[in-house]
Amino acid sequence: MSDFDQLAGMQPLRIWDGIAARTVHGELVSFAVIELDPGSTVPEHRHENEQLGVLASGTMRFRIGEETRELGPGATWCIPANVPHEVEAGPQGAVAVEVFAPRRDDWGGLERLPASQPQWP
Repeated sequence: MSDFDQLAGMQPLRIWDGIAARTVHGELVSFAVIELDPGSTVPEHRHENEQLGVLASGTMRFRIGEETRELGPGATWCIPANVPHEVEAGPQGAVAVEVFAPRRDDWGGLERLPASQPQWP
């Protein structure tokens, strides 16, 4: 098994309807490129993982705890463990790059989608 890969060759995980993640898992952290279809919604949820991210393209309305922001490319976020959060993608969709610690072992059983060209290289 190689330590190298290409986004285009990865089978995305179906996280929710209209939301897929291409992931790389290390021993302690998970890295994900999240692709959100236009208008898709990440429902309110929380998890034990700290989550850091940057919006690579598109727009999103993001709520962390009680704070809501309209985000554009270059915006960053930090979600502490167990804090509720939700997202709605803008009309062109969005691509986010995120890191989770500890690693997202709960994603192991998610449906794998066919490999496709990523929305972001």
